[in-house]
Amino acid sequence: MQTYKYENIRNVAILGHGSCGKTTLVEAMAYTTGVIDRMGRVEDGTTISDYDKEEAKRGFSVSTSLVPIIWKDTKINFLDTPGYFDFIGEVEEALSVADGAVIVVSAKAGVEVGTLKAWDMCERMKLPRIFFITDMDDDNASYREVVENLKERFGNRIAPFHTPIRENETFVGFVNVVKMAGRKFTNKLGEYTDGNIPEYCMDYTNQYRNHLIEAVAETSEELMEKYFAGEEFTEVELETAIRSNVAGGDMVPILCGSGIQGRGCHALLQAIDKYFPSPNKCVITGMSHKTETTFMADYDANKDFSAKVFKTIADPFIGKFSLIKVCSGVLKSDDVIYNTNKGTEEKLSRLYVLRGKEQIEVKELYAGDIGAIGKLNSAQTGDTLSTKANPIEFTKARISVPYTYVRYNAVNKGDDDKISQALAKIMEEDLTIKTVNDTDNRQTLLYGIGDQQLEIVKSKLSGRYKVEINLSKPKVPYRETIRKSVQVQGRHKKQSGGAGQFGDVIMIFEPSGDLEKPYVFEERIVGGSVPRNFHPAVEKGIAESVLKGPLAGYPVVGVKAVLIDGSYHPVDSNEMAFKLAAIKAFKEGIMEATPILLEPIASLKVVIPDAYTGDIMGDLSKKRGRVLGMNPVPNGKQEIIADIPVSSLYGYSTDLRSMTGGFGDYSYTFDRYEPAPSDVQAHVIEEAAKEEA
Repeated sequence: MQTYKYENIRNVAILGHGSCGKTTLVEAMAYTTGVIDRMGRVEDGTTISDYDKEEAKRGFSVSTSLVPIIWKDTKINFLDTPGYFDFIGEVEEALSVADGAVIVVSAKAGVEVGTLKAWDMCERMKLPRIFFITDMDDDNASYREVVENLKERFGNRIAPFHTPIRENETFVGFVNVVKMAGRKFTNKLGEYTDGNIPEYCMDYTNQYRNHLIEAVAETSEELMEKYFAGEEFTEVELETAIRSNVAGGDMVPILCGSGIQGRGCHALLQAIDKYFPSPNKCVITGMSHKTETTFMADYDANKDFSAKVFKTIADPFIGKFSLIKVCSGVLKSDDVIYNTNKGTEEKLSRLYVLRGKEQIEVKELYAGDIGAIGKLNSAQTGDTLSTKANPIEFTKARISVPYTYVRYNAVNKGDDDKISQALAKIMEEDLTIKTVNDTDNRQTLLYGIGDQQLEIVKSKLSGRYKVEINLSKPKVPYRETIRKSVQVQGRHKKQSGGAGQFGDVIMIFEPSGDLEKPYVFEERIVGGSVPRNFHPAVEKGIAESVLKGPLAGYPVVGVKAVLIDGSYHPVDSNEMAFKLAAIKAFKEGIMEATPILLEPIASLKVVIPDAYTGDIMGDLSKKRGRVLGMNPVPNGKQEIIADIPVSSLYGYSTDLRSMTGGFGDYSYTFDRYEPAPSDVQAHVIEEAAKEEA
């Protein structure tokens, strides 16, 4: 593949709801431009984008794929992203390097939750975008309904550039509203010829034309005056205004076509080339470690080299690849590069452009282009690559925090190390996956965005790495504590011929008032009844005892243990005897001091559209949540703030999506421990007893 300079590069993310036709559209564009000689099918797992076994098996994208397509003299790097919400991290990585986005909407399914989420993400990233209405070949397609819905939600920024042409219930072409000219498809490659506008299309075409003219008029005072004077805009005025406003995100065109039939692809490629900004029209800044000042990279090929690693592929079959976007300078295949984040230097041996799983070797990449480097040992997603002479660091992309978690364990004994190594590779690829070793409750936890993602991790471990895990409901990290003060004696005496063991302690156990610490140990011995050299052994006994409480086996917190008296034997007393005496005193004392179970309470934030407020409040109440307040947030949404037991958050991701149709988002942080209600305490103790049995 030849080298492309920044003015001839477009970096475009393909966004939309799950199964709306994104991958099929990318496949169609690859076919109509001659990249492939036949179109693959998502259902058959034969597309360029969905090359992973999990994607082929499930029939949808689970990771972002890079598909560069050459349109005339322009290289368009398409980033085909997953549409299902569990894989939001993949979308966020793609958007961190995209300079524009195509939001795909199915004409038969209409505007869906994923459509609106894609819009919100583009708004947050300030990305220009185009809507592409696909599935126009379907009998149930309604372009007009989709346009009206988009205009209702997003206002006058929406500008339909197409009106579909149908003949005998078949999608045969479209009207170019900008040029007011008909287009008829001529072959299966989606090519078209100019034609007349059918009479039956004129009503909607004129409406869309008026919307377009109004949108253009609002872009400047000069054009507004001309509009109100009833004067026609010249073609140059129209094109110039459209180009600047689409690039600035103030106008969002709507195009239509059919991914399955490859129709409308040429018009979309032309619009991307014409209206989306090239990288050198974009701004990107980092920090120069050499000068401690802002480095204006701005995709300038004449500046020192810098690039950011936005995605990692760590596949056992195709190897490790670090996907990069060059932010300044030119990267050559034999360069020595410096990882600013890790402080390491590595020499490149090869430089690639990836097209799905295909690796195309290239000699160099210019600023603004996207490529891949194989076998960079130290590089991780989010790292900055530069030169050692001028180390640059870019801000890492914001990636969603995983809140859904399950417990996992190896199916086969002895696989723990293999599972740990395999999960490390999966986490290298997907930053929304993480593991936590919960030593207090003797469990390992796997975190992700949603249940579907965690199931796919399990499947990847089996398919890629040949190790099996079980997923199960995690143990809630309860704690145990006491409510009153007691005094108890713990005596350990053992005689078995020869030297025996003897330890005797009298202790007070009382609430310490600090639930952050397991215990506080004090000694108030008078007269040496327990020699000072045995005091550390007594504390060791307490430290060991608090790891597993007597109620249900959970760690004990908030206990003050005071050694006040005891006795010893000059021959038989030793450290082990006093440690065991302290353990015995602890067990008896805790059970006499009114032990209770503490449950973890989380501070929860739920962001939902206004319409779902009542349902969410009612559900939180059922889950023993306490609503503390509500804050209005932009776009007609509410943020509900509540305290909720951590035990009620298991499965909340699925519940929230079900109640809000996928519109709801949530986050939480651990806040504190509170006494568990009596029924909860009884149930937990009963379950613990069953496990022990």
